[in-house]
Amino acid sequence: MNTPQPTDSSAIFFTLSTPDGPFSVIARPDAVVLASGWTAAEQGLTGQIHRSLLPAEIRHDKPESGIKDAVEAFYAGDFQALDAVRVLQHSGPFRTHAWQVLRTVPAGTALTYSEYARRAGNPQAVRAAASACAMNAAALFVPCHRILRLDGGLGGFRWGLKIKDSLLRRESAG
Repeated sequence: MNTPQPTDSSAIFFTLSTPDGPFSVIARPDAVVLASGWTAAEQGLTGQIHRSLLPAEIRHDKPESGIKDAVEAFYAGDFQALDAVRVLQHSGPFRTHAWQVLRTVPAGTALTYSEYARRAGNPQAVRAAASACAMNAAALFVPCHRILRLDGGLGGFRWGLKIKDSLLRRESAG
């Protein structure tokens, strides 16, 4: 995950149409994603942004072209297109690192929470790894949907298990 520094206290909000429903993004003017998910409501995203990164002003605007193009490319089968989108999230050292690790999990690959904790550098931190998924504000760009329960079950997903299953099926078919 790139870690650009805050440069502006404003952001834009936009919604894209996807096969999984409306997908919205809050991004800084320099095209850094602060939050994203399958909702058409700005309020569905602002609560996930760390208070130190929360913009003073969020205006509804046309989609930022690089982010829009990456999401459209993902849904067209180019799963690596999301890698070029910069993301900024803030938390403690383990969670921040765990989000970076999520961005290295290739599309079509699913890890258990235990495997994810191990890749994040602390095999004993399974609950902390699960918490990193639960607190991930930048869904899709930080692909927490690729993490499964030990038994292979879907586990949880803020945007619903139907969307998580759809994303995993789309990636494994590609």
